[in-house]
Amino acid sequence: MTARSSAEQLIRFIHASPSPWHAAEQARAHLLQAGFQELREDEAWSVQVGGNYFVLRDGSSIIAFRIGQRPAEIGLRVVGAHTDSPGLRVKPRGGIARGELLGLAVEVYGGPILATFADRDLTLAGRVLLKRAGHAAAVESRTINFTRPLLRLSTPAIHLNREVNEQGLRFEPQEELPLLLGMLDSQIPADERFKKLVAAEAGVEPDQIVSWELAAVDTQPGGFFGVNEEFIASGRLDNLASTHAAVTALGRAEAVDGIAMCALFDHEEVGSESYKGAAGTFLNSVVDRLLEAFGISTADDKQRVLARSILLSADMAHALHPNYPRYYDDQHAPRINGGPVVKINVKQRYATDGAGEAFFANLCEAEGVPCQRYVHRNNLPCGSTIGPIVSARLGIRAVDVGNPMWSMHSIREAAGVEDHDAMIRVMTRFFRDVDGIGL
Repeated sequence: MTARSSAEQLIRFIHASPSPWHAAEQARAHLLQAGFQELREDEAWSVQVGGNYFVLRDGSSIIAFRIGQRPAEIGLRVVGAHTDSPGLRVKPRGGIARGELLGLAVEVYGGPILATFADRDLTLAGRVLLKRAGHAAAVESRTINFTRPLLRLSTPAIHLNREVNEQGLRFEPQEELPLLLGMLDSQIPADERFKKLVAAEAGVEPDQIVSWELAAVDTQPGGFFGVNEEFIASGRLDNLASTHAAVTALGRAEAVDGIAMCALFDHEEVGSESYKGAAGTFLNSVVDRLLEAFGISTADDKQRVLARSILLSADMAHALHPNYPRYYDDQHAPRINGGPVVKINVKQRYATDGAGEAFFANLCEAEGVPCQRYVHRNNLPCGSTIGPIVSARLGIRAVDVGNPMWSMHSIREAAGVEDHDAMIRVMTRFFRDVDGIGL
């Protein structure tokens, strides 16, 4: 498969994944097509060597795994990523009156570049929670995606905000972030009208809706740019590019020893502290159930397996942009289309240590792709990933990696065509590798 075709598949995956629930649905469909079997957390599991399985938690976090020979002797090879992206989420009573206009009240989710959401054709996507017929408290989850332009975060004209080019485009979060949805209807309260709109899209009656988790997302699909179309432009590259690479690689890695796994979590952009986030119990409980299924039940036995295991925490990396060299360490500034990146921070904001760096570099060399290093500038605060969280809670070595990109957390991000295919190849080799880190 060419790098171009891998990038085209990524663009289609992202376009079909406007929310974490849609991303998990897309991953689920890919896994089912590759012959994986779905398990449920609330049921007993019957797993066996040679089997391929996945399990969802709350519809937006998903863990998939192949069980090869000698799981106790080989251990786990895990790729971790996340399904969520920063942006704007609709409040529980979303519809509001804004003068003579119908507005939509939103909260900021994670750390988006808010100015990039302005003056774009936005829509709504996510899930609605519905009453389940015949049950007093049970609910049904249903994903929705309006797809058509529906919303707008309009900006004042430069004639009214003459310092915008000098001071930047800013929004007061309570009063200036509500999105414009339409004209008010004097016969229907704003909140009721919005609920009717959501119900119609979900194909239900308004009184069936109990709650929702909806995001404002861009309607423009991803595409290519550059003289030779060497760059990808899309929303949610952070971190659906890593999610797509992980699922694709696991699907390709048909012959494995030990346990090859990808763990895709929601809520990374807001700290991972949730029951389906990387700081929750999801991965630990799946690992425990798998090991116990193969008679690995004592603390001593489990620890020996974990000591042989390793995690690739895959999240996107900051690529050098020639317009902004002041934000980079010259010696550790990855280039787009220069290959996968190993991310290093001695304060362990990234989980990579020297052995992990060498391990990933060797993987890249064995696959014939270049390996780049990223280190944050000393005078800027460094972000973090699920790597340190999962490594500490599960007790396995982790290496933070990712592909270089521009405009991280913008509504329209950019990455390299060549890098995505290279990362898939390296992850596929990682799943098949049985040598471990060697220490």
